[in-house]
Amino acid sequence: MSDAPHIAQKSPFAVEIEAGKTYFWCACGQSKSQPFCDGSHKGSSFTPTKFTAEVSKTAYMCGCKQTKTAPFCDGSHKAL
Repeated sequence: MSDAPHIAQKSPFAVEIEAGKTYFWCACGQSKSQPFCDGSHKGSSFTPTKFTAEVSKTAYMCGCKQTKTAPFCDGSHKAL
């Protein structure tokens, strides 16, 4: 795995998140359970981004792994 994350997809993942629940967003792009971590980063320089949902909602999680607002999409995929 290189220093650049793998682009899982060039659009966000729309996922339902639950208030108070903790999630681990895949930062490396290699997880088979996108957009969440499945441990595929082990042995690389990547670590997942841990976050706890403040409210239950549909969240738009970054799929291109280029976002500046991890784990959420900031539109960075539009420049790829």
